[in-house]
Amino acid sequence: MDDDDAEYMEEEFDYDSDNKSGDEIESDDLENMYYIAKGKKSDNPEGALKDFKAIVDAEPEMGDWGFKALKQSTKLLYLVLNRPADALGTYKQLLTYTKSAVTRNYSEKTINGILDYVGGSKGGGIADVDILEKFYEATRSALKEAKNERLSVKTNLKLAKLWLDRGEYSRLKRLLAHLQAGAQQGGDEDQAAKGTLLQEIYALEIQMYNETKNYKKLKEIYYASGQVTSAISHPRVVGVIKECGGKMWMREKQWQRASEDFFSSFHNYDEAGSPQRIQVLKYLVLAYLLMGSEIDPFDSQETKPYKSNPQIKAVTDLVGAYQRKEVHEAEKILRENQSTFMDDPFIASYIGDLLRALRTQYLITLIKPYTRLDMSFLAKVFNNSDSSPRPIGLTFTQQLNIGKPEVEEILIGLILEGKVEGRIDQVAQRLELDRHQILEKRRYQALDQWTTTLEGIHGAVVNKTAGRGGGGPEGFEFEGPRWRLE
Repeated sequence: MDDDDAEYMEEEFDYDSDNKSGDEIESDDLENMYYIAKGKKSDNPEGALKDFKAIVDAEPEMGDWGFKALKQSTKLLYLVLNRPADALGTYKQLLTYTKSAVTRNYSEKTINGILDYVGGSKGGGIADVDILEKFYEATRSALKEAKNERLSVKTNLKLAKLWLDRGEYSRLKRLLAHLQAGAQQGGDEDQAAKGTLLQEIYALEIQMYNETKNYKKLKEIYYASGQVTSAISHPRVVGVIKECGGKMWMREKQWQRASEDFFSSFHNYDEAGSPQRIQVLKYLVLAYLLMGSEIDPFDSQETKPYKSNPQIKAVTDLVGAYQRKEVHEAEKILRENQSTFMDDPFIASYIGDLLRALRTQYLITLIKPYTRLDMSFLAKVFNNSDSSPRPIGLTFTQQLNIGKPEVEEILIGLILEGKVEGRIDQVAQRLELDRHQILEKRRYQALDQWTTTLEGIHGAVVNKTAGRGGGGPEGFEFEGPRWRLE
């Protein structure tokens, strides 16, 4: 006996040969025929198919054994004999039994099982798109006739996921439009169910727009999903939406917002037990590094258990190198863990930004003790093997392993952002750092604030004096800030 019939073994039958009616004896005959046919499936599939057909023909009215025989026939034709058109025929006949011949629960399990292997899972292989669509169309028609709206919606969502996985975006759009129209129907009492369905639709839609790089529509769907308040969404659905949202913020270089969405996505995937949580955790670490956060992303209660995960080890090593500002070590980790970083196109697209962030932080640290640096000294390229020990006192480009144009570009960016006080003398090819400029700037700012406050006090005194007709000013206490010049 296999899983196909396990559902029917939960009931106990009391066979008393002396008290059996003619129908019961006939049922025993059908049962014997069924298990004899099942025994032929491996060695003689064509013979088994004929025996299953004989069971359907012999059954006086639609019942359990005919349904099970059609189920086995569909499986044989599709998976073993590779005759999908014939399998579609037996499947359509099977669907007629779902109205009253078998229980709703068993019919739903059977339909879901058949659609799973037709769609490619459970060893079904990749079906032709037209055949796949015909199987689902037959299912929808039968469920509509049986008024099984719940299973009809689940079937459409299953098909939508298949279209997404296969890149059939035009078919997916039509199906999602149909699902959205259905979600708008119904009364106010169905608000929770409608909200949950809308979230599932949005999760599929946002993935489609992410794959097709339609970022404008992606943002619209992202914000629309946030407006659904009545949903009881599955954590996996929320994880999908937040993952795509995090990628959207990454493209806009809003690292902080990306890290928030990636963390939410990781938390929901983890709750759902989805393996995608590992990949999203890598995205979360990437966002943390790009925004220059000094916080270790593995310090939180949710992420800490994954710090020692073998799939995450390279990521934790990279975080350590970043916090120690060891650029060469970070580059070595990236090179030696291609499958972790470069095999994912999304992560690979931000490796340049990550290296730039690492080099920028390192450069800021290195130039602190100096007041003047020659650009030729900075731009000197030092080719040294990562496997050999590095000598003490390397130049900046020896440590950064980049050329003069990129060093100059980084320095210009730091000066414009106000992170480095200095200037680049293009004629002398020299970086000049003004250590006194910061103090002078603060002094001028303090003087400016002081002057503004004194003008405010003067205006208040004049107004009070004018209000009393020329009398002297009353005493008052100034509660504003006080400054001390150094």
